[in-house]
Amino acid sequence: MNDRGQRTEQLAVGQMMLLKQQCLPVDGNFYYITMLRDPVSRYLSEWKHVQRGATWKTALHMCDGRSPTQDELPTCYSGDDWAGVTLTEFMDCPSNLANNRQVRMLADLSLVGCYNLSSMNESERGHILLSSAKSNLRNMAFYGLTEFQRKTQYLFERTFSLRFIAAFTQINSTRAAGVDINEGVRRNIEELNLLDVQLYDYAKDLFLQRFQFTRQRERQEERLRRREERRWLREQRAFLSKRRQEGEEEEEVVAAATTEDYASQVVRW
Repeated sequence: MNDRGQRTEQLAVGQMMLLKQQCLPVDGNFYYITMLRDPVSRYLSEWKHVQRGATWKTALHMCDGRSPTQDELPTCYSGDDWAGVTLTEFMDCPSNLANNRQVRMLADLSLVGCYNLSSMNESERGHILLSSAKSNLRNMAFYGLTEFQRKTQYLFERTFSLRFIAAFTQINSTRAAGVDINEGVRRNIEELNLLDVQLYDYAKDLFLQRFQFTRQRERQEERLRRREERRWLREQRAFLSKRRQEGEEEEEVVAAATTEDYASQVVRW
């Protein structure tokens, strides 16, 4: 793992942090992959998760060798958890790490002073984080989108030459999908996650380009394979036809020789 990968808070699928790989062989080949989700749905899903009592107390949020101070990353709640939090309360906490989580998880935070928000203005910080997240995403061996399960499976299988034993299923009946919000609330969530919205638009466009390219390449390879098969069959038919023709000519020569020998014997008799 390079230095940039160590500084990046999370570059792996799901919630597993791969900042250190002490339990893995040193000479192994590692591929970073991730899944992205529609920012509004992802935000609502995290809210419901926190509302049920989930916390990230054990997360160190390491960046440049240290965790953020209390001033750099204030907590949004007092007590053991934030169970029962309303959506409004969840959205009103300015230090809520649910905001633009996907960009933060993919970007190199050391480029913006980690969690020190006073190191630069918000606009510059956002631009740098978004650019870094796009770059890291683009250089990943693979990433998928939850709204395109079948396409995600297709690309994964073609990227790593693997096959799943069952087809992916598109399930849209999630907890986030069950949350009824009005257009105003949706816009507010999008504003809180503006970087994630921009990243997702970029990721979706690139994902579909990769899918189309991979499918076209596979179809082209299939056409070439069939063309080679047809060429091989033509050569085989030509070879067999030539062998049959040579065999017939040989039989005619043998028959002629036999007739000539018999005729000479008749004359002798």
